[in-house]
Parts: sequence; structure tokens; C-alpha cells
Amino acid sequence: MSVALRLYEQLTEAPDEKSRARAIAEALEQLEDRYPQIKDVATAPQLQETELRLQKEIEKIRLEVKETELRLQKETEQARLAIHEVEGKLRKEIEQVRLEIHEVEGKLRKEIEQVRLEIREVEGKLRKEIEQVRLEIREVESRLQKDIRQIEVKIEKTRSDLVRWVVGVGLLQSSLIIGVLLKIAHLI
Repeated sequence: MSVALRLYEQLTEAPDEKSRARAIAEALEQLEDRYPQIKDVATAPQLQETELRLQKEIEKIRLEVKETELRLQKETEQARLAIHEVEGKLRKEIEQVRLEIHEVEGKLRKEIEQVRLEIREVEGKLRKEIEQVRLEIREVESRLQKDIRQIEVKIEKTRSDLVRWVVGVGLLQSSLIIGVLLKIAHLI
């Protein structure tokens, strides 16, 4: 929708003068944003001068690009030669490392077999020790069950003694309270 139509609609729908004035101000602001100031518009001689200056800079940059391209081509060739030399050296080193790996692998296989034998021996010893510990656990468990039974008997005895003592103390307290109450009754 154009600025003019939008302004027309806002003016016809505006309820008061203040709203109409705001609508006109917003429309003018939009027009100012669309079109540049006259001082910002370039003239033909300025454009020609700028075009000539830019053409000179473009030519200068083209020469720099060609020089840089030639220099980079030389550096690329030198880098390729260096890569070939390094590749040859690395291939020799790789072969040497492969031989070393085979030697180390053989040694490690022997060590692994020896460790496996040691593991089997240790496993046998540990199985024997486990069985011995299981026997000891059974013995300790048996002793503890006996101790638990003895403690349970002592607890029952202590419980009955405690009940007797509590009943005795209760009777004593009751007697004292009754005696005090009788004494108070005689005094009254």
C-alpha cells in the first residue's frame, strides 16, 4: 500500500486533530526515509572522477594479484618438493616402526601367556582361601548364634527382674501416697 493511501485511511479514521497530525508526521518521515537529501546526491563530474580513480585502483590490484599469484605458484612448487622429501622420510620411518611393532608384539604375546599362567595359579590359591574363609564364616556364625541365644536368655531374665522391681516400686509408691493421703485426712 502506498504512503498516500495509508495516510488517507489514517486521516479518515482519526478521531481527533492530534491523531491526524501524528499520521501526517509519520507519512512525511516515511517519505524522507525513502528519498535521499539533495546534498547526498552525486554529480556527473564527481562520478567520472570516482570511476577513473577506481579503475586505476583496479589495475593496481590486478598487478598485485598477478605478482602474488606468481609468488604463490613458486611457493607451491617448493612446498610440493618439501612434501615429497618428507613423504619419503616418513615412509622409511613407518617401515622401521612396523618392524618395532612386530618385535614388541612378539614380546607382549610371551608376557601375556606368562601372565595367564600366573592368573591361573593365583585363581587356584584364591579359591582355596575362599573355601577356608567360608568355613571360618560358618564357625563364627555358629558361635554368634550361640551367643545370641545366651544373650536372649539373659535379656528375658533381666526383663523379669525389671518387671519385679517396677511392680515393687509401684507398690511402694502407692503405699506412700496412701499413707500421705491418710495423714492429710487425719489432719483435716
